Amino acid sequence: MSGTAPFAVVLLSGGMDSMTVAAMAKEAGFRLLALTVDYNQRHRVEIAAAGRIAAKLGAERHIVVPLDLRGFGGSALTADIDVPKDGVKEGVIPPTYVPARNTLFLSLALGWAEAAGARDLFVGVHALDYSGYPDCRPEFLRAFEALAAVATKAGVEGERFTVHAPLIDMTKADIAREADRLGLDAGMSWSCYDPAPAPSGQAVHCGLCDACRLRHGGFVAAGLSDPTVYAARP
Repeated sequence: MSGTAPFAVVLLSGGMDSMTVAAMAKEAGFRLLALTVDYNQRHRVEIAAAGRIAAKLGAERHIVVPLDLRGFGGSALTADIDVPKDGVKEGVIPPTYVPARNTLFLSLALGWAEAAGARDLFVGVHALDYSGYPDCRPEFLRAFEALAAVATKAGVEGERFTVHAPLIDMTKADIAREADRLGLDAGMSWSCYDPAPAPSGQAVHCGLCDACRLRHGGFVAAGLSDPTVYAARP
């Protein structure tokens, strides 16, 4: 990768979606600045996955920002609320929604981007997310670009920030195929919201939460082998 190529800040959670987006950004010619937020989430095991992915993709920097959202609560990922295990409900905002999470995370990414001279932000939201999560919709992303134009020195001086969401119209099957096309090891990523203990002492995917169901369903629909270890078959 040329040292003259532009930087992009990629929100890298450690999931398959963000891993795929990071690889797409790299394929598009960007130098990767990977940003992971440790918000004291129930599934903090994903942070280690993000580190492995950042190293594998050759990110020039990987920053893990601590932002303890358990002080706010309001989500099954940040409070003592059960993670639902009874399947995805179309059009219903699930209790795994974290209040304003993408607004917070993109704001951090924007701050780093401006400081680093980057004008491109990549995020792994997609169609199945925005059926339930309001901050995964195309109109939210466009609104955030408009905010960046008036909230930053670079913006008011006429430079434009672009929020890239290349998965926005993809299904989980599409994403699984794209990860396969890019030669990614999906087994490096972590999706589960409620990690289950295993005899080995290493956490495994529970297999029953929405994230596990969508992940496994994507591999099945794509006709690809699912490398994930589940405590219970989705």
